[in-house]
Amino acid sequence: MTFSKTIQGDTIVFRIEGELDALTAPELRPALDEVANDKPKKVTLDLSSMRIIDSSGVGALVSLFKRVRSAGGDVTIVGLQGQPLAIFKLLRLDRVFALEA
Repeated sequence: MTFSKTIQGDTIVFRIEGELDALTAPELRPALDEVANDKPKKVTLDLSSMRIIDSSGVGALVSLFKRVRSAGGDVTIVGLQGQPLAIFKLLRLDRVFALEA
């Protein structure tokens, strides 16, 4: 798994590639904490290159979502496809997160 953070105007774009699972989620959490601590107005999670996600990965993203929303910001997920999209729909997270193609 690799990840990167860029800033586009008032939006933080956080891109995650590869597999987000029990092995990789702990290394991602400090970066997600940094994003949440910035109290951004908008966060876009680009998951277009994510192949696999498990409950640990979902937990990390939900934690970010809750922290950003509690500070008055919005989180949008773009590019969700394949197994990660199926997991989000199974957990009905497609009704919680703003998902874009």
